[in-house]
Amino acid sequence: MTDLSLVVPVYNEKDNLPLLMDAIFAAMQPVNKRWEVVFVDDGSRDGSLDVLEELARKNPEHVRVVVFRRNFGQTAAIAAGIDHSEGRIIVLLDADLQNDPADIPMLLAKLDEGYDLVSGWRKDRKDNRLTRTIPSNLANGLISWVTGVHLHDYGCTLKAYRREALEGFRLYGEMHRFIPVFAHSVGAKITELPVRHHPRKFGEAKYGLERTVKVVLDLFTVKFLLDYSHKPMRLFGGTGISLMFVSALLLAYLFIRKVFFLIDVLTSPFFQISVMLLILGSQSILMGLIAELLARTYHESQSKPTYTIRAVLGKKR
Repeated sequence: MTDLSLVVPVYNEKDNLPLLMDAIFAAMQPVNKRWEVVFVDDGSRDGSLDVLEELARKNPEHVRVVVFRRNFGQTAAIAAGIDHSEGRIIVLLDADLQNDPADIPMLLAKLDEGYDLVSGWRKDRKDNRLTRTIPSNLANGLISWVTGVHLHDYGCTLKAYRREALEGFRLYGEMHRFIPVFAHSVGAKITELPVRHHPRKFGEAKYGLERTVKVVLDLFTVKFLLDYSHKPMRLFGGTGISLMFVSALLLAYLFIRKVFFLIDVLTSPFFQISVMLLILGSQSILMGLIAELLARTYHESQSKPTYTIRAVLGKKR
């Protein structure tokens, strides 16, 4: 069985790929593991696929290429690479040579200390500060605060994983940057190491300032999946009860005003607001009940456990 799989999503990086392959070979020389590289061509239009086919032809024992029919995005490419890899350890890295393959042995050594996930941290980042570094730092701080998983650099692709740390969840949309959060949710031990970061030599950056907005939107989804996917009633029911409580306060205020000051209830806008809040609160609770049924159906139909096991010690059953 392959010990180590390097997963590399590729989109329009033809000039970087030969240099990347040379750097990977140099980095793997001191590593005493059977390794492979899984390149995922994400609908490249610049001839990257031709270069990948040549690399696979020259290095059949180390190179595998997965070719998408069209561009599906980085998250889909990473998911496909993981699905088509065989290694017990998986390392993700970009194809643009800004990640340095020479850092891979350092990440692997850290995994050997008992960690399930080692995340790279581009401490000295070589990107445009205004459009990439500052927004990224703000996004990293927000993600760490919301999820409770404190990392300096969620956006750094260079990370090393034990395969079991990637089981129990699927990647959709633009969720690849949240892999450490999902891994933490299934009990993975996580640490972080500073890694080198180089300026881009060839090609153009695929992402800009707009990516930060997508990260913030995805964060809502991640927070819901982590905290409420197993118990959605706590979100919907809690919201519903809060709305109904505010409605009750408004109605009590209107009642007191009617009894003691003879002010008509129906003429006040607070009456319409209280009725609306009451209806919304009731609907929210009903949505929570429906979500509970869906969550139970999801787990029971797939025989999906609500727990993860690190090891079983002692006598076997």
